[in-house]
Amino acid sequence: MKEFVISEVKAETAILVGLITQQQNEAKTKEYLDELEFLADTAGAVTVKRFTQKVNAPSMVTYVGKGKLEEIKQYIKAEEEAEREIGMVIFDDELSAKQMRNIEKELNVKILDRTSLILDIFAMRAQTASAKTQVELAQYRYMLPRLQRLWTHLERQGGGSGSGGGKGSVGLRGPGETQLEMDRRIILGRMALLKERLAEIDKQKTTQRKNRGRMIRTALVGYTNVGKSTLMNLLSKSEVFAENKLFATLDTTVRKVVIENLPFLLADTVGFIRKLPTDLVDSFKSTLDEVREADLLVHVVDISHPDFEEQIQVVENTLKELDCADKPSMIVFNKIDSYTFVEKDKDDLTPATKENRTLDELKHTWMARLHDNCIFISARERINIDELRDMIYKKVRELHVQKYPYNDFLYEMIE
Repeated sequence: MKEFVISEVKAETAILVGLITQQQNEAKTKEYLDELEFLADTAGAVTVKRFTQKVNAPSMVTYVGKGKLEEIKQYIKAEEEAEREIGMVIFDDELSAKQMRNIEKELNVKILDRTSLILDIFAMRAQTASAKTQVELAQYRYMLPRLQRLWTHLERQGGGSGSGGGKGSVGLRGPGETQLEMDRRIILGRMALLKERLAEIDKQKTTQRKNRGRMIRTALVGYTNVGKSTLMNLLSKSEVFAENKLFATLDTTVRKVVIENLPFLLADTVGFIRKLPTDLVDSFKSTLDEVREADLLVHVVDISHPDFEEQIQVVENTLKELDCADKPSMIVFNKIDSYTFVEKDKDDLTPATKENRTLDELKHTWMARLHDNCIFISARERINIDELRDMIYKKVRELHVQKYPYNDFLYEMIE
């Protein structure tokens, strides 16, 4: 009898590359690379090395300088000689077709940038027809300006008779360029089809939203991995997928929630992230329809994250892009159970930073001006959840009375 040995599948190994510039100091670059490593982990890759370089601006040819690229190349070569193959090199910014082509030629391994990595994760996470269609459209938008890179292995051979292809010659293009043009037409046609399909899905969703009756719509928004899905499960008593990964939720989930006999709709939406190109946001605007049509936005923030204030800014900027910045909103500072601070030495006379403040001290900074528009909770430990329900109830009740003043039945219920 044969014995079958199940071999363990090894995760791909990855190198991360980022730049330190005048606009992005060393500390900021480290934070971005931490996030990039989390993205790589979400995609199933293991980070084994980071490379950074101080420059005034990215190289238009190879992103990093020639010396740094050679250093990365030698590291990859040494790892291969030690039988530790490097699967990919991931760059923290979006690369142009030219940069990708030149980097691949030098390093001879798979090259990804932040955008393509996020797209890979989106493709893994998409479940519904709407999300899958949007992912495919975003992938084609990303691929279109980079098509030429896929055809560098074909020589641009001149053809025909006569002069052999001087300026203005027609019909003398090589097979690579011909195939490139064909692929462009195919992709543009496919994108047009996907846009039509999304328009149809949007019509169906609009009809579904109209059939939901007279209920206030509330949407959970925030940076990715701040605990929106966990909070959704607590408030709606449902089982929405929640995981300590970036973009655990890609498809919008809507649940009916009842607090003190007042029903309303609660939507869990895809998380936002830094350095997300506008084209990518455009592709997912229909996924964010629940945000645009919401009466109340509940902005969830991971207060334990060292850079939570920048994450707040990223979310607010994205909401502006969606024309949702003026909607009624509240901020929920989540994960207070994980908040940490570094106590200053008594002899240290330098100004205190946010890392030196206790949570109580932090609450008395700019957050104090939010008054009743913010609350501090832990969804995981269920701290202040009843207070959160009361706050949401009051805001939903107020919005309901404003929006449906003549809806006698519900009006009696909330009185």
